[in-house]
Amino acid sequence: MNYEYFIAKRIIASKAYKSSISAPIIKIGIAAIAIGIVVMMIAIATGVGLQQKIRDKVVAFNGHVTIANYDGNNSQESVVPISKKQDFYPEFKSVEGVTHIQGVATKLGLIRTETDFEVAVYKGVGTEYDWQYFEDFLVEGRMPNHKEKWSEEILISQYLVNRLGFKLGDDFQMVFVNNNPEKAPNQVKCKIVGIYNSGFQDLDKQYIIGNLRHIQRLNKWDEDQIGNFEVFIDDYNELEQKGIEIYKNTPSTLNTQTVTDTYYSIFEWIKIFDTNIYGIIGIMILIAGINMITALLVLILERTQMIGILKALGSHNWSIRKLFIYNASYLIIVGLLWGNAIGLGLLYAQKYFKLFPLDPSVYYVSEAPVFINLGYIVALNVGTMIMCLLMLLIPSYIITKISPVKAIRFE
Repeated sequence: MNYEYFIAKRIIASKAYKSSISAPIIKIGIAAIAIGIVVMMIAIATGVGLQQKIRDKVVAFNGHVTIANYDGNNSQESVVPISKKQDFYPEFKSVEGVTHIQGVATKLGLIRTETDFEVAVYKGVGTEYDWQYFEDFLVEGRMPNHKEKWSEEILISQYLVNRLGFKLGDDFQMVFVNNNPEKAPNQVKCKIVGIYNSGFQDLDKQYIIGNLRHIQRLNKWDEDQIGNFEVFIDDYNELEQKGIEIYKNTPSTLNTQTVTDTYYSIFEWIKIFDTNIYGIIGIMILIAGINMITALLVLILERTQMIGILKALGSHNWSIRKLFIYNASYLIIVGLLWGNAIGLGLLYAQKYFKLFPLDPSVYYVSEAPVFINLGYIVALNVGTMIMCLLMLLIPSYIITKISPVKAIRFE
């Protein structure tokens, strides 16, 4: 029986592509697998990439967790100061996973030129400020140097530069409302030393980053007073847990807020990407499976006589079913190989050559970001293979219903 089984296997392998009936069906099945894996890879890479890119941009302006007074938690302007003399500053040792904490303050002001004006938020930062995120956004110039007490150097967005006609090295005055209406508005001189573009236009058009000392002077605060703390953690997936731990390890007079709470609508929007990804994966696997089922049915119908002969020689139903499933698995592997080659080629082309731009006013990024990771690629391939093979068990059951006598006579 093993000899006949081996001959049958050779017959299927040699004639599967040559048959005028099965060849087109088999090619369609392989193409369905390849297209399915390409679409799934692109869906995951762009979906996760977009989530991470938007998340990192928001974190750059806010930190993962902010600590502020209960009555001074307005993101536009710091009203009630906090002393920097806290047990958790300058190192948050009581919570594991906190990588950095920095004190900042914000104040709403007016940028005035000879021909135009623009409302913006002046964000004051100190010498401990982490410029890591903004280094990725920098398009011209350098980061401000705030080692001098009254440094006038600022980092401004490309949006505001284009809007007001500025260029690198320009000076301008930023005007702030004075709480005393009888006095003239306060002014701060700003010198542009760096221009950034995060692609997040809603935030780019708001923030100018300058020296914390100016806000302390305008608000008549002491040198150790700030508007709020920004806390950064090493694992975003633990944000909710770390947010609770940070809250428990801060004084009762202070409130904490995670970045997902501060920008709730944005993070709820990007959560929808997960639903879309799962939906696309499910649909693509279903389509690929249906095509492989069709291809297997055609192979079974074309080899009906051979099935009858094998049964007449004593082969069991399951051994014959395995023969066809093994052959179908080979076709699935061919489709996966083609799909991975095409999919990875497209993803790396987008990563390095930015082939597909996006509207930053809608997606908060200027091009489609891609996330390439071996883990999800392997999981996709293995998952697709297993799901398709499981679906192929259904049509292979037809073999058990084939009568050897009738099959041998089948034309």
